Amino acid sequence: MPIPAINVAIVDDHTLFRKTLKAYITEQRNLNVVISSPDVPDLLNKLKDFTVHVLIMDVYMPKVSGNEAVNLIRSKYPDIKILVLSMCTDMDLLSDMLDAGVYSIISKADEPEELIRAITSLSEQRIYRNKMFTDLMYWNKQNTIKTYSYLRPIALNDREKEILGLLWEEKSNKEIADHLFLSIRSIEKIRQDLKEKIGVKSTIGLLKYAIEKKIIILNPWHLNVKNGDNGYSLIQ
Repeated sequence: MPIPAINVAIVDDHTLFRKTLKAYITEQRNLNVVISSPDVPDLLNKLKDFTVHVLIMDVYMPKVSGNEAVNLIRSKYPDIKILVLSMCTDMDLLSDMLDAGVYSIISKADEPEELIRAITSLSEQRIYRNKMFTDLMYWNKQNTIKTYSYLRPIALNDREKEILGLLWEEKSNKEIADHLFLSIRSIEKIRQDLKEKIGVKSTIGLLKYAIEKKIIILNPWHLNVKNGDNGYSLIQ
């Protein structure tokens, strides 16, 4: 059975970078760049005519700020997975982008293959947990931000905790369903129920809660994790 194509949109105000990125992505198997925009208003106008699975955007945008852009896009197109590609190193700003609903953050200094892996993961409804993402989650643990929803005690059962751990391992709904011998629909419902119970709107919010409440413990060596240990332990 043929692998479905992944439709990608790029919004970046640097024309040469945007065109070069489009050419590189288009060379990859099953990846189509259907939108290339210099700013968010142009993107929103074009989104009316195309189905987009993954959106690549910078933190620093003309006309509309990064956070405002994410909120606008998610309000109109909640199924689009947003991937930040930026040279930004401001932890406060990047953390706010995660809170707004971004699924992953890649540095423009990373290898191109890293970007392709991230696009693929997001298209499969997974988070993409690279070093920058893990650093931000650990930083959030050390600097409690917007934890008003975490103050009330919430009892999670073992299955819910296990699902949080599997999400941190970048498992898709299908992989979690197979692991727990449940249907994909059941996993989707449990995830939605978890969001409502905890009071968050995204998978990132679930993971932040799990780390904040020490359901997931990031190991001290997590910053050096690469293609091996998943960098956490799960408290039952």
